[in-house]
Amino acid sequence: MGQSVLRDLNVRVVGSGEKILVLAHGFGTDQSAWQRILPFFLSDYRIVLYDLVCAGSVNPDFFDFRRYTSLDAHVDDLIHILDALGVNQCAHVGHSVSAMIGILAAIKRPELFTKLILIGASPRFLNDKDYHGGFEYGEIEKLFSAMEANYEAWVNGFAPLAVGADVPAAVQEFSRTLFNMRPDISLFVSRTVFNSDLRGVLGLVKVPCSIIQTAKDVSVPTSVATYLKNHLGGRSTVHMLNVEGHLPHLSAPNLLAQELRRALSR
Repeated sequence: MGQSVLRDLNVRVVGSGEKILVLAHGFGTDQSAWQRILPFFLSDYRIVLYDLVCAGSVNPDFFDFRRYTSLDAHVDDLIHILDALGVNQCAHVGHSVSAMIGILAAIKRPELFTKLILIGASPRFLNDKDYHGGFEYGEIEKLFSAMEANYEAWVNGFAPLAVGADVPAAVQEFSRTLFNMRPDISLFVSRTVFNSDLRGVLGLVKVPCSIIQTAKDVSVPTSVATYLKNHLGGRSTVHMLNVEGHLPHLSAPNLLAQELRRALSR
């Protein structure tokens, strides 16, 4: 697994600091989503960047539909990367699904992580009797049908909603990386993410967590940030960003970078 995972998932290590910082992107993007964040950290950290196997920048032949039926295989990829690089400890910044991958990795290998920073994280997207995830089952099924029927039209509708803020460059960038994904892989991963329910394992996380949530996110209600804080096992804090959208690293990078610096110094 070792070196091949570094090559297959386009692993890059940049920066000149002592401490290690992992920047892990969410669904629909790739590591380029961090471009505007990198300059704020290059002098203080060695930064590990990689692409999730579902990203359009990865050879689609590497996506094994039998293996990636849950988030666990993505967790193994992250741990294999850190082991192959000889990383003993790192801070992990995960956006969206990668926030949840970070949570599962920290349960599996707690000694590897000094801190988890969770941006736009959700342990479950579907509403449940005492839980507001933001989506009803029927809404999710409509989303899947739209993706299947006409992927291009779905991207053109979904990207502005997800970005949320009036930042055309961010919409264009998110659309580009969504279009790069093979539609069948995109749909498969969406199903996996939307069918995940990690509420039962949150208490097993003993690593300190910083939860970063925007004031208005079409994918994650603000109540989910509070839910995470109340249920994560370790010390956790919530930081609200006064911006809209699910992708603050694309739409408000300076603001997010300042919040990340604060979270990392606590």
